[in-house]
Amino acid sequence: MSNSNNDSELAAAQARTLQDTYVQAFPETQAFWLASARGQLLLPHCASCGRSHWHPRAFCPFCHADAISWQDASGRAEVYSFSIVRRADAPYVLAYARLEEGPILMTNIVDVEPAAVHTGMRLMVAFRATQQGRMAPVFRPHS
Repeated sequence: MSNSNNDSELAAAQARTLQDTYVQAFPETQAFWLASARGQLLLPHCASCGRSHWHPRAFCPFCHADAISWQDASGRAEVYSFSIVRRADAPYVLAYARLEEGPILMTNIVDVEPAAVHTGMRLMVAFRATQQGRMAPVFRPHS
């Protein structure tokens, strides 16, 4: 695929993201969703205390400073806690993943049999389209 096709696909994905009613309702998450459309995981980071956190907000939940910026995350994580959702067309794994940077995200574990998931399993971020069309981080096993 040519770069111009990639660029136009990215522009279309970002336009869909900006039109998404969820993103519009929570503008503090806009940078996160736009980065996700590019396949990039960002975290809010406090310049004052040096810690990353989740969920996006205007102030640091640790030191209460307002020196928040977005920084690239490594994408590496481990399963903190999980549940297999069996009352669905196809069973899936809903989990809390502890990112290498510290924050814990609620997510799905993909590309693995649900029965093989375990606490402490090493993970790497991937991105999948939601029903609304925005790209969301999910995690797959990683050695």
